Amino acid sequence: MTSTGIRLHAPAPGWSIDADVVVVGSGVAGLTAALRCEAAGLTTVVVTKARLDDGSTRWAQGGIAAALGDGDTPEQHLDDTLVAGAGLCDEEAVRILVTEGPDAVRRLIATGARFDESGDGGLELTREGGHHRRRIAHAGGDATGAEISRALVEAVRARGMRTVENALVLDLLTDAEGRTAGVTLHVMGEGQHDGVGAVHAPAVVLATGGMGQVFSATTNPAVSTGDGVALALRAGAEVSDLEFVQFHPTVLFLGPDAEGQQPLVSEAVRGEGAHLVDADGVRFMLGQHELAELAPRDVVAKGIVRRMLDQDAEHMYLDARHFGAEMWENRFPTILAACRAHGIDPVTQPVPVAPAAHYASGGVRTDSHGRTTVPGLYACGEVACTGVHGANRLASNSLLEGLVYAERIAADIAATGLHARVPQPLPTAERPAHPLLPPEARLAIQRIMTRGAGVLRSEASLAEAADRLHRLHADARDALDENGKTAEPGVDTWEATNLLCVARVLVEAARRREETRGCHWREDRPGRDDTAWRRHIVVRLNPDRSLAVRTTDTTDFPPTLPQAQEQ
Repeated sequence: MTSTGIRLHAPAPGWSIDADVVVVGSGVAGLTAALRCEAAGLTTVVVTKARLDDGSTRWAQGGIAAALGDGDTPEQHLDDTLVAGAGLCDEEAVRILVTEGPDAVRRLIATGARFDESGDGGLELTREGGHHRRRIAHAGGDATGAEISRALVEAVRARGMRTVENALVLDLLTDAEGRTAGVTLHVMGEGQHDGVGAVHAPAVVLATGGMGQVFSATTNPAVSTGDGVALALRAGAEVSDLEFVQFHPTVLFLGPDAEGQQPLVSEAVRGEGAHLVDADGVRFMLGQHELAELAPRDVVAKGIVRRMLDQDAEHMYLDARHFGAEMWENRFPTILAACRAHGIDPVTQPVPVAPAAHYASGGVRTDSHGRTTVPGLYACGEVACTGVHGANRLASNSLLEGLVYAERIAADIAATGLHARVPQPLPTAERPAHPLLPPEARLAIQRIMTRGAGVLRSEASLAEAADRLHRLHADARDALDENGKTAEPGVDTWEATNLLCVARVLVEAARRREETRGCHWREDRPGRDDTAWRRHIVVRLNPDRSLAVRTTDTTDFPPTLPQAQEQ
């Protein structure tokens, strides 16, 4: 691994904190990693972009999947995950997930998370798309993420763990040997507009969530701007499978020009028997897949878009009027309230839905212990690519993946003695190596990506997107090269710059993958090509800010680090 030497344009840190581990992110992955590190006796600092309870986990409606029910087994969960992943899952990574998952959920319950129970006192399990059994544990009906977040945040606060909220992490600090030495960060709302500090630590765990804000319409919160992936790329880490962005099939349709975070209509609604219909009430998923509306998400999203194209419609409908008011109010109170807030009553009306960007199956490439290609840098949750999801994430596997791999990361840090190394970060460069984009570039990037790299893609649309993204990149670079000027450092310009970084990688990977697989749908390459493309696309950033792209030889990831570098 060779560091790129690239950093965001930002002042040198004016303050610092020392720790054994710094965890970046406060969703299920980040807080689980922090709690396990703290329990192992490691001084741990949690840095999060908003409040502790304000990440993507809080928005998760459906639940957490694990083989917890009578008659269910990890092997059956593995089979469903492999099918959904469309031939690109790393089977060993999935096996770890499904075998360690049930006990990890039980430890989460022991931490304080309260899941809905059935009449006999056991867990009430539901079913979602791609699952052949009822194995989804949920809380508060459709408020699972909020309950998990509540329990983990309370546990962190009860332990008096040091946290830094409202802080945007900028770049990785490294020592003279290229090993992790901490991060730089900007605490929003404190000090100067561009005031920057640092956390010095020999181990950094990225758990920053997704990058849904790279598209105009997404289920992700506004903070999901790909900061972790962009930071890792600038640090020299490899990313993989970024072309596989899952578009959730059933997002509340708020109009053709709606932008930003959109209300999700959980897959669990279909799991309980809701039907997808067109304007004439026809169930168009029947006959398209043996599971109909409960097919894997990529299949359902494609089915909806095909029907929209055939009928020149802007959306389809989710019909659950047969649930009745009591079931809506008890099982899906959050979704019911969101629909009614937008003038739709699902008790008496079909709900207009359309796909929107939801989840990044790819991310920073890791091994089975969460280690990236940068010594001392770990990643878990949506920011990571463990190989679990392949070309399409199975519903409700995301919370489980964050839980299981966060625990493995904490165990690895404690076992390797990595925390015993005293970090000696190199000084930050005086001259900026990476130009910043103006704030208005964010909207431009989102529209470019939605038009060219959304649910439907082609060589022509991706080429146009790549060209327009390159022009944004070149304009910022030329301004810096010609007069040494760049946009003013600040949250909005750092976020826009991160979005451009991940957008360029996503588009390049999507252009390279000349097939349709999972949630990557190429109109001009409609077939799945296992001979040429049953492998992963891996990208890293060169020092000149160009992209180095390669493909793996098999579906299995190669090791992230040579053995001698692991400690």
